[in-house]
Amino acid sequence: MATTPGNRIRFGIQTGQQFADWREIVRVWQRAEALGFDTAWTYDHFVAVMMDPYDPCLEAWSCLAALAVHTTRIRIGALVTGNTYRHPAVLAKIATTVDVISGGRLEFGIGAGWYEPEHRMLGLPFGTAAERCARLDEALSVIRALWCERQTTLDGHYYRLSEAIAEPKPVQRPHPPITVAGAGERRLLPVVARHADAWSSFGSPAVFRHKIEILRRCCEAEGRDADAIEKGVLVPAAITDDLSSAAPLIQGYAMYQGLSEDAVRDWMLLGTADSVCRQIDAFVSAGVTHFVLTLSPYNFDVFERFAAEVLPRFR
Repeated sequence: MATTPGNRIRFGIQTGQQFADWREIVRVWQRAEALGFDTAWTYDHFVAVMMDPYDPCLEAWSCLAALAVHTTRIRIGALVTGNTYRHPAVLAKIATTVDVISGGRLEFGIGAGWYEPEHRMLGLPFGTAAERCARLDEALSVIRALWCERQTTLDGHYYRLSEAIAEPKPVQRPHPPITVAGAGERRLLPVVARHADAWSSFGSPAVFRHKIEILRRCCEAEGRDADAIEKGVLVPAAITDDLSSAAPLIQGYAMYQGLSEDAVRDWMLLGTADSVCRQIDAFVSAGVTHFVLTLSPYNFDVFERFAAEVLPRFR
């Protein structure tokens, strides 16, 4: 395997709240913790995405606060929070509260926001990609200041704070690790280089190899070490001895992401446990060390088999 002692590989799950009722989400998270997964993540949407918008969808941070009580070890977060949905000062307070409730297990995931129909439906400003990335950049300055400073005064282009007080501070010092998610090379990766402890995206090992090189150049411009930023992939998984059984999943993600089916196959962890381990090794060789499986909570077989047949090979 491509693992090195100083480059620990982590594994997590993401459960979209549109896929199950509350009891099922709790059951999945507790089982993931028992199986030895490192992280568990909600997703941040107010309506079901790319599905029937009338499907129930619970709010991400409310779920995180409750799931913090239903778990004890696993690190938790939203992959990722849409910056456009909440004022960053309010979000900083929400995140601190979850970090306190969880005993310092929060991983703070945030992105620029992307799902325009949801913004339009709720009357939320959307703006251009450039504007959303600029807002994210400024929001992260706000959040970090509130987490770390006694008082915060900031007169930004998008946000203004005047002697703002944010107590208590997070349990984790100086603050919970920040994951910035997104794929944009011109605008998003510079934000990652400026603010992030971790970066999450999707795509094949070749895609990651290309983007990590761009991130490396962005980090050089910021005087940061790119190797200090954890790289993660949000990845569909299908551990199966019958590849034909994964066809609906491949087709669904191709439609959802606007990708070809071949591109989805290159991105997925697909096939037998041996095949999946080789695919993980290819990602690790490209620089990825955090794998978050996207799964429906109804499908326990995926992460049960992953935990039994794949995890032990990377521990």
